[in-house]
Amino acid sequence: MKLPDLLNAFAARLADHKDAAEVSDALIESRSTQDLGTAGALHLYAMEVPAETTFLEDVPVTIVPRGDVDLPTAGFMLHRRGNTALVQTLYTLGQSTGDNTLVPDTTEFFRLASERLADMAAHPESYALGPAERLAPWLDPEHNEANASARTGASAAVLTTVWHDDQAARWTKLGTLAVNLMRHNKRVLLVAPTHDAVDRLLGFLAKTLRNAALPFASLLSRYEIAVLQQAEGISLGQLGFEVQMHKFFAKSRSHKDTLRQKYERFRELIPVLAYKGQKQRDMDEVKLLEWRLMAQVSEFQRKIKEIDHLLAKYENLPIWKRLGMQTMGKNVETLDEYRKLYTGNIAALMKEVEIAQARIRELSPEAAMPKEMRPEYEALKDDISKLGGTQKVRELLAASEATNRQAFMQNKRLVVSTPGRIVTDPLFKRIRFDVLIADNAPQIPAPFLLGAAGLIREQIIIAGDTEDLEGPHRLWRQQHPELSEPSHTASAP
Repeated sequence: MKLPDLLNAFAARLADHKDAAEVSDALIESRSTQDLGTAGALHLYAMEVPAETTFLEDVPVTIVPRGDVDLPTAGFMLHRRGNTALVQTLYTLGQSTGDNTLVPDTTEFFRLASERLADMAAHPESYALGPAERLAPWLDPEHNEANASARTGASAAVLTTVWHDDQAARWTKLGTLAVNLMRHNKRVLLVAPTHDAVDRLLGFLAKTLRNAALPFASLLSRYEIAVLQQAEGISLGQLGFEVQMHKFFAKSRSHKDTLRQKYERFRELIPVLAYKGQKQRDMDEVKLLEWRLMAQVSEFQRKIKEIDHLLAKYENLPIWKRLGMQTMGKNVETLDEYRKLYTGNIAALMKEVEIAQARIRELSPEAAMPKEMRPEYEALKDDISKLGGTQKVRELLAASEATNRQAFMQNKRLVVSTPGRIVTDPLFKRIRFDVLIADNAPQIPAPFLLGAAGLIREQIIIAGDTEDLEGPHRLWRQQHPELSEPSHTASAP
């Protein structure tokens, strides 16, 4: 099968998965959220998810906080550790660290991947498909010659294979290749099946480059936030693309940083003010109840005062007036009964008043708002309104970020990511690399590996465990079986 036909076949397969994902995506309820830190403008959160939850890495996700006091936040699924999902977001979640709802968009993930492969097939002149042509026979399910050549460890100037049962030996060979490529000033794209695998290999390469007296901190760049804090004794935080870019553009984008800080502070104040406002409304309702109770107490006290006044001058009233009062049921005995009844009502009402006042004392500190908070919120709201509202601010930040990201990415020597992120992120569509290194390549879904190969101008290096090459059905497998099932268009490799 020729490369354009293979690309179209894979694009059709991904389109089929997109249609299936429209009915299979389910909401994921997270009962706790932990802030794991930031990397430049990105935030990493650990969110508790049910044990039976399944999701693909790099799938877009929307985080919807409980209630309507905060704004939804977009991000990406990075990794799963037991009942914890690691989610990367561009904006902080603010006070939304309790119950949240994750809305995965697997449909969008497959749509972007399908469109990328279809675009590569339709516009080959816009990509670097020369090396990808050499990789196509390996991924073509109807082609069997690649398996035989793989076992021999065949290599070529364009396509190089590194197969070894021992991971340490395989990584040592990849480290040597990476050192030579860096010394020849090549731009390298490094991929692995999962973010965890990417981080472990990243740490090894950083250590290898450091031992070779190369400035690994400026050469290596991890596109997403690392899911591991360190590997091979190397702190991965310093190798983050966002961290490096944030430092590099710190002076030139001061206005943008200020705007981002205002926007995130505005997002932080929204739930705080909403909470304070709700408590203030609760306290106002209790105060209104207290006022009504005290009004009733005052009314009964007034009636008791009238009774006391009548009893004090009852003997001096004219006989006709006393007879008239008795006709209305008001004599000394009945007035005294009324007085006891009113006194009992006042005692009952005062108990309710005490309960209301206790509730007011509880709500008062919760509803109390610092004097500077409301003016700060109003000032931020006015600044954001002048710029066109929160949606416009997000667009300004995203547009500015995209320009900076492309310019900075084009100056990085060794970029590390997952194939799924590369194929679905628009940024990589505009950037080309000299060499692709794919570790554990047989475990990468064929469509995504081929999509990443379409960005390479000179050489592709595929590496993996020899056992992954045994048997026609074990080549190019993936932990998500649906990506390797045959479709009506083409069979999975």
